Amino acid sequence: MKSAGKMGIHCMQKLYASNVPKELVLRGQNRVIEASLTLIRERAKLKGELVRALGGAVAATTLLGVPLGHNSSFLQGPAFAPPRIREAMWCGSTNSTTEEGKVLDDPRVLTDAGDVPVQELRDAGVDDDRLMSIISESVKLVMEEDPLRPLVLGGDHSISYPVVRAVSEKLGGPIDILHLDAHPDIYHAFEGNKYSHASSFARIMEGGYARRLLQVGIRSINKEGREQGKRFGVEQYEMRTFSRDRQYLENLKLGEGVKGVYISVDVDCLDPAFAPGVSHIEPGGLSFRDVLNIVHNLQADVVGADVVEFNPQRDTVDGMTAMVAAKLVRELTAKMSK
Repeated sequence: MKSAGKMGIHCMQKLYASNVPKELVLRGQNRVIEASLTLIRERAKLKGELVRALGGAVAATTLLGVPLGHNSSFLQGPAFAPPRIREAMWCGSTNSTTEEGKVLDDPRVLTDAGDVPVQELRDAGVDDDRLMSIISESVKLVMEEDPLRPLVLGGDHSISYPVVRAVSEKLGGPIDILHLDAHPDIYHAFEGNKYSHASSFARIMEGGYARRLLQVGIRSINKEGREQGKRFGVEQYEMRTFSRDRQYLENLKLGEGVKGVYISVDVDCLDPAFAPGVSHIEPGGLSFRDVLNIVHNLQADVVGADVVEFNPQRDTVDGMTAMVAAKLVRELTAKMSK
């Protein structure tokens, strides 16, 4: 999997070794980028036109896949997650109605803008600085089609940085973030990688894209994680005190005075008994109902969300974690759509 993740780098090395002029390489990259953004733009336009024609929607959730795994510090399997989540959502084993009564078959509740073609961009030699900008621009293209709101399917957790950046910039100010995870993902630059999935929230807080960051489910945190949390004023709720914090966390009210609320769900926030298909298995986590109680009871205008770090390569044979991720997406959709 490591070799597959480095395919784009190897492609560039071959091009430079063949003495292909740099300007020609850049021109090719720009064409791939333009085609990628055009694909997202036209899909979002079609879905936006449909939702507006049907009428009655204040906010409609739109899926956007970001199959990126190379910023993972351990396994790159999350790159394969978006199609597996979609397959589980529509597999027919359950009906299309969420627990709160929203019907996913209704385009005013849920549409899909497809995937950002991450591997194609990397094959063209697009580096992470530009790739993050492309992800941000893709999210903005979805948001330009009122009333669409992005629900992003990861991918590793590094995608949250460009997505949150896009949401904040598009709305014109900081947002509040509810982050469910076993890890705080707030290293300055884990293993020297500023875009590591373990550093995404450091980038978010440095950029001023969040006013409040609440991290729930934490049970793997070291000295740097706590120091970074204090540095950025993060509200960290560890599992060792969850029984004490439960009442507060299941009755949250966020977003007053800012542009909205973003929810980021790392599937490993759940105890591995509920979701074994993750790269970083960390016992002692939230139950699935704990997560739903927090999401269902949250009082907020949810303007965007992501579900990340599902690793199909570590899932059970019957796709248990895929169904868990799909259920999370379904219930987040219900929370966002109105």
